[in-house]
Amino acid sequence: MKRFILVIIMMISTFGVYSFKSNAIDAKKTSYASYYHDKFNGRKTASGEIFDNAKFTAANRTLPFGTNIKVTNLNNGKEVIVKVNDRGPYHSSRSLDMSKAAFDEIGDTDHGTIPVEYEIVD
Repeated sequence: MKRFILVIIMMISTFGVYSFKSNAIDAKKTSYASYYHDKFNGRKTASGEIFDNAKFTAANRTLPFGTNIKVTNLNNGKEVIVKVNDRGPYHSSRSLDMSKAAFDEIGDTDHGTIPVEYEIVD
């Protein structure tokens, strides 16, 4: 009887965690984005790739490497798709560090941050 109850509890826990994770990842999120300084060109990212400020890449603290996300500038509606290949940013008010090329596509590099909405795309 104890085994049966344990199995039921494990099944309920598994289904609960699965449904929580799928909803949390797929949802649109709003935050601020910044861009990498040129001094990081040629350095290794957390994924092992060499960083290139001319490519459309980004850093995020939690999304898996290789995840493509659509980033929309909330000030002007411009969009860009970037690939997550690094970890960061390590500033609590931002959730994305974008390459300079990606940031420049949707915003002005004279400003250090922009308000964005981002979501995972296939």
